[in-house]
Amino acid sequence: MSRAWGAVYRGLTWAAAPLARRYVVRRCRRGKEDLGRLSERFGIAGVPRPQGPLLWVHAASVGEAQSVLALAERILAERAGTELLLTTGTVTSARLLADRLPPRTRHQFVPIDVPRAVARFLDYWHPALAIWIESELWPNLVLEARRGGVPMLLVNGRMSAGSAARWRLLPGLIRPILRAFSLVLAQDAVQAARFRSLGAERVASVGDLKAAALPLAADPAALAALRRHIGGRPVWLAASTHAGEEEAVAAAHAAVARAYPGLLTIIAPRHPARGPAIAAMLRARGLRPARRAAGEPIAADNDIYLADTLGELGVFFRLVDIVFIGGSLVAKGGHNPFEAARLGGVVLHGPDMTNCAAMAQALDEAGAALPVSDAESLAAAVSRLLGDPAECAARGKVAARVAAAGEDVLAAVLAHLAPFLDRLAPIVPAATGASGPRGEPVEAATGAAVGTDARP
Repeated sequence: MSRAWGAVYRGLTWAAAPLARRYVVRRCRRGKEDLGRLSERFGIAGVPRPQGPLLWVHAASVGEAQSVLALAERILAERAGTELLLTTGTVTSARLLADRLPPRTRHQFVPIDVPRAVARFLDYWHPALAIWIESELWPNLVLEARRGGVPMLLVNGRMSAGSAARWRLLPGLIRPILRAFSLVLAQDAVQAARFRSLGAERVASVGDLKAAALPLAADPAALAALRRHIGGRPVWLAASTHAGEEEAVAAAHAAVARAYPGLLTIIAPRHPARGPAIAAMLRARGLRPARRAAGEPIAADNDIYLADTLGELGVFFRLVDIVFIGGSLVAKGGHNPFEAARLGGVVLHGPDMTNCAAMAQALDEAGAALPVSDAESLAAAVSRLLGDPAECAARGKVAARVAAAGEDVLAAVLAHLAPFLDRLAPIVPAATGASGPRGEPVEAATGAAVGTDARP
């Protein structure tokens, strides 16, 4: 029955291939695909394959890609004979990775999940080992790689309750997909139980790999220029915000500014393309935004700075002591709070942090974060921290300490992967670098899906 479901899916996607091709072309017209690299989505390689064994790592989008860089760096540093292929599915992730790839690493867009594109991809790259990150599982790609004898591991596995419920309607498809993985490393015990219930055979829980992500890069010149423009103004940051959250941030700004004249609120939307629309909303509320993407400097009469650019969150995390984590006041599951905490920022987050639940809980329990629920409580938290610099500094130090402890997750993941990696290349001991302190810009040392969080 399992093979029958796989054959049905393969047949359906074979027949739907022309539609899938047109869909990708339409996405390209909307700027959601890279025209110059569109052939990669159809399995046609854009760069040469290196000689020797190749490790293939698939990370769906920005968050997953950032979480895997530290893992990739350690593997490549310790195993000199290893070459790495990193695939993602979004233009944003490709742009962010362009200057952060470790040596001996190349990036490609993942092929669309139709048989011919999958076959081209696997025939050309012929990976010796595949590591899938988090939650995106493409049936054709997984099953064909397994049929081709590629050992596969699922790392930092995440399975929402809704996705698990939907997959239970198709047990004949999800079971062979999960059993194609030699090992599933889940983010926590809850996720591990869901994977087991759907058919995964070897499952372990080691923690969230995002907790060990590399510090985000920062351009020293950009950081220094922004510090000059901001001067001594009180400032805070709303990072990775989604639609609906900018309105709450705007309302919070208006409330806090009454007690703190000159307040500057920085908004860094998760999707920078929304910058013009956010700016229009802010102006309609009587606020005066400046857009970074438009090259507008911070003037004395600007009360909102809209950081609508890619790859600069590391700069803004270093500018402020107070950071609201977006995706948490709306039903998006929140984003990685350790990115701010690692640099000593006090974290404010809404009620929905399901994507990073363990990290949020650790920060909450240590007193390094303040939960908020709406614009009013957000304003109260910002006012409290601005009004008590000693409390803010103390919480920030605790936040950095909690985030640093998350680096243990990387060691645990590597220990589980070691037997599989040993077959690619022997380990070569090498010193690992340390991240710089807060306030000292650190350049990174590296420069419709069928997934566990999408309807099957």
